[in-house]
Amino acid sequence: MEITVKPEIRQLQTVVRDFVKEVVEPVAQVIEEEDRIPEDVVEQAKELGLFGLSIPEEYGGLGLSMTEKCLLLEELGKTHNGFTSLIGAHTGIGTVGIVELGTEEQKQRFLPKMATGEWLGAFALSEPEAGSHAANLRTRAERKGDRYVLNGMKHFITNGPEAHVITVMASTDPAKGAKGITSFLVESDSPGFSRGPADVKMGLRGSHTCQLFFEDCEVPEANRLGAEGEGYVNALKILANGRASLAARCLGSCEKLLELSMDYAMQRKQFGKPIFENQAIQHMLADMSMEIETLRSLLYRVTAMVDQGKKVIKESATVKLYASEVYNRIADRAVQIFGGMGYMKEFPVERFYRDARITRIYEGTSEIQRNIIAAQLKKEYVR
Repeated sequence: MEITVKPEIRQLQTVVRDFVKEVVEPVAQVIEEEDRIPEDVVEQAKELGLFGLSIPEEYGGLGLSMTEKCLLLEELGKTHNGFTSLIGAHTGIGTVGIVELGTEEQKQRFLPKMATGEWLGAFALSEPEAGSHAANLRTRAERKGDRYVLNGMKHFITNGPEAHVITVMASTDPAKGAKGITSFLVESDSPGFSRGPADVKMGLRGSHTCQLFFEDCEVPEANRLGAEGEGYVNALKILANGRASLAARCLGSCEKLLELSMDYAMQRKQFGKPIFENQAIQHMLADMSMEIETLRSLLYRVTAMVDQGKKVIKESATVKLYASEVYNRIADRAVQIFGGMGYMKEFPVERFYRDARITRIYEGTSEIQRNIIAAQLKKEYVR
């Protein structure tokens, strides 16, 4: 599937590809061991404009279409997933809500600093009792004059420890359930806002999550995102956009795993010949290639639909589901091809294997994606 984009986007894609190979990859093991992304890597990412992928040019961003953005995220997916997650969460669910739903005043106030990476974005929906059942959230927002007072907590918030601007979902009318949820832009210096320590996770080292606490946290009315009661719909819109972005990152990781597996299969010898000559290995590599090509076609069909302004509720759930499942299968095959070496931390396939697992959970579990798809099928076929 040939994707037609402007020459300058292809040039930028090459620049990002070189950045991944020459700057991020050499420090991937440092990120893994120290659970932090070196500051000089972050600064170079800022200089390339990677924090402004989703932000229009008039606010200092690159103003990319969904297809263009995913082409770059695909390149970023080929390196350490912790670094990719930092960029992906910021440019995806961390900023798209402001871009698509914010007032002009909110855009002028937040987006320029988010485009440069001076301010980091995050999205806070999940709670201990409201993960997959997002409408069950307990965080409350009570209006008092020209401000709202938030009380509650969020957890597993990507970029939470460092974020300056957080899109927070809270209930302004619990009796209305999902229709009583409202979106707010909470700034990190808001009175009553605090964070817990960074979580210790299985993977995604360098990408940090934490709990967020709101104790009589004061948020001005000017920081409400959209009208009261529109928060749940806003969350669905933001997540639908983010799912294609996540699929692009998964695609890049799959491509890298195939490259690593091919190199190893050609170099590793058993019984006097490269293990690539074994049909079992060839079949695993062939399946990896087949699923990558299928994912690529599906992804860029969805991004084209987004760029055309089409409704993509089912399609975004489909591509997120397929991408995360494919990533996990390919990571598993890569470890199998590497054998015992694939279980060693000195080889990147071990890291990709651990990092892949979260993709079937965050931004909507695989089971929730299936529920969304089924609900849309019912609308399409049941009369």
